[in-house]
Amino acid sequence: MLRFALCALLGAASLSACAQPASPTGAAAAAKPAAPAAAGAPGEQRVRAALLQLDPNFKPDYMGAAPFPGFREVVVGGQVLYVSDDGRYLFQAQPFDIQEKQFASSEGLLSYRRKLLESAPRAERIVFAPANPKYTISVFTDIECGYCRKLHSEIAELNKQGIAVEYLAFPRMGLGSQDYKDMVAVWCAADRKRALTEAKASGKVPGAASCKNPVTMQYNLGQRLGVNGTPAIFAPDGTQLGGYLPPAQLRQALDKRAAEATKAGGSR
Repeated sequence: MLRFALCALLGAASLSACAQPASPTGAAAAAKPAAPAAAGAPGEQRVRAALLQLDPNFKPDYMGAAPFPGFREVVVGGQVLYVSDDGRYLFQAQPFDIQEKQFASSEGLLSYRRKLLESAPRAERIVFAPANPKYTISVFTDIECGYCRKLHSEIAELNKQGIAVEYLAFPRMGLGSQDYKDMVAVWCAADRKRALTEAKASGKVPGAASCKNPVTMQYNLGQRLGVNGTPAIFAPDGTQLGGYLPPAQLRQALDKRAAEATKAGGSR
């Protein structure tokens, strides 16, 4: 698989437990959308040919124009790659827009993420929401992660900030682990919200429970989105805001994304 070829070539793929993505501004956001590239454009054809040299079975989940000229943005196995249009150079790191003072990603990538997130039914999430939320965030969470517990301890303040939190399961120790079994027990509890809150507060989970549950599906969805640490917070537009953020800072990041979207819409 290309993912493992890249690991060997670049040492790029890593799983960091409770990882917190670094952010010079405290919130990762998307830059102005780049003009979409037509499928089959010469640059895209060269990129495909180049990646097929690394892996003859290469099949991208998404490919489109990068948020800066001369590159294609490629998603494969949950990883976001940037490949030069001539197919020569590849890097795997989220680019930072110095002028806009924020992380950059294209509208095409955000749309791809939104569609993936929409595939997880709201009824299968654990939701903590105020009466009339201004924003709804999707959060891949875990019971063991310290930053996940800190975020949840501030759930009341997040709701006061007008932010609804919709949790999806991401047992970072992997499928079949004790962590996974504990997450299943929470999702199978009669009162999921109470079970999750108690598990995060005390580390104790409900008695062993088994039921038809979405934990595996949500974990796989997180991997497709490139989640490699918890909490992983996604804004309504598909922007990954990074890991833990204090409530007021998270609200500021969401306000900024909304303002950027309004500005971009008005300039079209």
